[in-house]
Amino acid sequence: MGDMPYAELHCLSNFSFLRGASHPKELVLRAAGLGYHALAITDECSVAGIVKAWQAVKDHDVPLKLITGAEFHLADELLVILATNLKGYSQLCQLITTGRRRAEKGQYDLRAEDFYQRLDQCLCLWQPKNTVRHGDVVARLRHWQGYFPSRLWLLAENALGPGAHVRLQQLGAAAEEAHCKVVCANNVHMHATGRKPLQDALTAIKHRKPLSEALPWLFPNAENHLRSRVKIQHLYTQEMISETIRIADRCQFSLSELAYRYPKDVLPPQFTAAEYLTQLAYEGASLRYPDTIPQQVDDNLKKELAVIAELQFEHYFLTIYDVVRFAKQRGILCQGRGSAANSTLCYCLHITEVNPIEVNLLFERFMSTARQEPPDIDVDFEHERREEVIQYIYSTYGRDRAALAATVITYRRKSAFRDIGFVLGIQANQLEQVIATYGWRYQGTDWLDNIMQPLGGISDQTLAVMKQLITDILGFPRHLSQHVGGFVITEGLLSDIVPIENASMVDRTVIQWDKDDIQSVRLMKMDVLALGMLSAVRKSLDMVRQFYQKPVTIQQIDRADAAVFDMIQAADTVGVFQIESRAQMNMLPRLRPACFYDLVVQVAIVRPGPIHGDMVHPYLRRRQGLEPIVYPNPEVQSILERTYGVPIFQEQVIRLAMVAGGFTAAEADQLRRSMARWKKTGQMSALREKLTTNMKARGYQDDYIARINRQIEGFGEYGFPESHAASFALIVYVSAWLKHYYPAAFCCALMNSQPMGFYSNRQLVQDAQRHQVAVLPVQVNHSGWDHALSGARDNPDIRLGLRIVTGLSYKGAKALLAARPSGGFTDLHQLEAIQDLHRGDLEALASANALVSIAGDRYQSRWATAAMHIQTPLLQSAYQYEPADLPGVSEMAAYVEDQSSLGLTLGQHPITLLRSEGQLPDTPRANQLLSFPHKMPITVLGIIVNRQSPKTASGVTFLSLEDDTGVINVVVWLSVAQRYLRALTTAKLVLIQGVLEKDANGQVAHVIAQHIEAISVRMDLSQVDSRDFH
Repeated sequence: MGDMPYAELHCLSNFSFLRGASHPKELVLRAAGLGYHALAITDECSVAGIVKAWQAVKDHDVPLKLITGAEFHLADELLVILATNLKGYSQLCQLITTGRRRAEKGQYDLRAEDFYQRLDQCLCLWQPKNTVRHGDVVARLRHWQGYFPSRLWLLAENALGPGAHVRLQQLGAAAEEAHCKVVCANNVHMHATGRKPLQDALTAIKHRKPLSEALPWLFPNAENHLRSRVKIQHLYTQEMISETIRIADRCQFSLSELAYRYPKDVLPPQFTAAEYLTQLAYEGASLRYPDTIPQQVDDNLKKELAVIAELQFEHYFLTIYDVVRFAKQRGILCQGRGSAANSTLCYCLHITEVNPIEVNLLFERFMSTARQEPPDIDVDFEHERREEVIQYIYSTYGRDRAALAATVITYRRKSAFRDIGFVLGIQANQLEQVIATYGWRYQGTDWLDNIMQPLGGISDQTLAVMKQLITDILGFPRHLSQHVGGFVITEGLLSDIVPIENASMVDRTVIQWDKDDIQSVRLMKMDVLALGMLSAVRKSLDMVRQFYQKPVTIQQIDRADAAVFDMIQAADTVGVFQIESRAQMNMLPRLRPACFYDLVVQVAIVRPGPIHGDMVHPYLRRRQGLEPIVYPNPEVQSILERTYGVPIFQEQVIRLAMVAGGFTAAEADQLRRSMARWKKTGQMSALREKLTTNMKARGYQDDYIARINRQIEGFGEYGFPESHAASFALIVYVSAWLKHYYPAAFCCALMNSQPMGFYSNRQLVQDAQRHQVAVLPVQVNHSGWDHALSGARDNPDIRLGLRIVTGLSYKGAKALLAARPSGGFTDLHQLEAIQDLHRGDLEALASANALVSIAGDRYQSRWATAAMHIQTPLLQSAYQYEPADLPGVSEMAAYVEDQSSLGLTLGQHPITLLRSEGQLPDTPRANQLLSFPHKMPITVLGIIVNRQSPKTASGVTFLSLEDDTGVINVVVWLSVAQRYLRALTTAKLVLIQGVLEKDANGQVAHVIAQHIEAISVRMDLSQVDSRDFH
């Protein structure tokens, strides 16, 4: 007898989180390799893995039928539901949605009645969970036959456990009596037996038990895998196996049938979508160009509207327009970015703010008829007010038609090490100690060997198992989270297309697919993103208007102000959007941006793509006239001329592939998609071979081909589209302009928008002080909740707000401000009478020295507030505050108090205090470095306030050391970082020996570290946190 055709109808992928031990792609390829007729992906109450399985079938062109289903666990029963057609698929999604929406995130709640009359286009495989009496099985089968007439099977599975054969016989007898057919399956949890150790580990993690205590939940053997058809024939009857094929043949649904329909809610009834979009486009163009609409703009609008009409995407643009319109009406600053900035239409609709004609952007990068897919429009909103926009979307379209996309949280190094170590019985404190001191960023390919070294007292066998399990679990999905802002909106019920479930945040719902799944099935996604700098810019402009009495808008700001570019070239950019990091600051004096397009390049060039692709140094040398610019032909020159012959942007790489490599538009688009997956899928290798072959055939030299290939490979890490960089560059310039002309307002707005950016309030205050801005302390009679400007209009001070006080509740602060007399408080009795101002609030105010005007310094204030709110009403009037004669405190103690209660100090810097006590050596200060010669050996010290480790091949880390005169920029190469790992990653105060380097103009200096040493002092620096970015 030959191998019988077989369809596996009960298979879990690793999207049944912490249960399935194989990726959907692994299951698909293994099933095809075994010659299966079909495979059903039946994750628990989920279709989260089905799109990836479907994509694997398409990508690898395997002759395997894919069936969509899901399993559901009731009290003592298991049901596997399979969709037969599109309607059945929608019924399945609705069922999953019902169960998920009833329960908290990650759980589901379904009852038997939920399956009744709602799944008439679905098939059901039923199985009792435990051994039950014959009569009970018959009764339950008959019950479910009423729910699924002619669509119910008893599910028989033989995992070769104790009593499995007898159980199959008993179930068969019950099915026969109930006139129910029997079908076999294998409760697949892994594609191959080699995944059994990982499946055990996942089970132990799920139950939060070490493996030694998880035995009751573990499979007794490795039989829950995709078995060979020969083995299946030995385990089940021919009839059971044949039934798998009959069921598979009834399941005809494919994800390719999903037809997305755009919402039409915002279309006025008197218009067609094309008419309304055209009217809005020209109304917006008239606002952008009040004198006359340029011919090029008119031509672009006609061309873009024609493409949109051909693709029938009008409703997509109208939906985006409506959301942006709502935000602008509410005074919420927003700006579209990404490839949408290539569109003149988006600019005229006020979705984007970069004029694509001025920056010479390409509409085809945004959308074209060749791609036949919806465009991707990302819109940034003020981070503090984005929730208003999200709730508007929910209220407009309803929660049954709008939800956020999912983000799949996967195992990375730390989480894998922590969870696998736990299930192997390693003590939590031992694991956490290694995690805290390991220096993850500085490890190479042998990181697993290195991390095992500190784990003492553990057998070699356990360490070997741990190493293998960590390797296997990396990249495995851990759970679903919500996308940062990707909304899917439909005309009909969204849950007809994909299940919806609750997010962890209140008033949020998410679908079970991530952005890659959404793209694969061609759903519309609108990204409603949060950007802190937009909040800061809006608040800055508000202060400029209200305090300075100068009504300035972003559109009115001169984008060619030489003074602003001088500040940028000097890397005086603390707090400035995108170019505030140490990596960017290191580049600014070298690139020396002098116009808006230079900022576009600046934003894009300090990225892994250009750095890995060796594009940075050639660009700088050519820009500075140190290297000739050579183009192999005029076609390539037209693409690369603006960037000195070096491809900086993703669009340039795509156009090079078409011009130099002969790629079609479809192939070039495949190259664009593959860039982001370079490390993950290897799809780029085939494209590289084709590009190389075609370029050779067109006469390009080998070294030029190799350089282009290396640059494309670099973009596989992360490269910016030009349109995206242009959108960001606008915010870069606006924030730099505000910092230059209104430093107090800009600093104030940044602090009122925290948390955001690279810098803490302490660093922002110090930068403001270096720009001659006076900063006044928190004071109960003068501070509002927010930081605010005060004093002279031409040279204002910053008054710190109550929001900075650690431990002060917002409710208590608001109650205090509401009760504050016009002349201010005069004694503590007045505070005691404020109903919502509690003892903790008073103690926080006292510790912050905010009561100094009515109760003395923080120590006197704390003494006084300790007696408050403990008097009975009868004795309250008898309470009299008598100032205590408390001893004075040192400035060092005051610094520690300031850091603890405010996160910053307006007193002396700790470096000054430590030097005055002789605890630190006399080394050059930050403000002295420019006076020393280039390449001079130097020793510096300071408090580490920033660590930035861009994802580059060189493994460089940029440190910011703060002393009492400013910030010292330090460059730490990977070899030095690895040698001084503990000091680099854990120390607060360090001494660094190295070499001083200065830019060609002598304006900016940094130290190349050669030796890093932690400094121990008699001062508590624990409250000084470094803001680290990797």
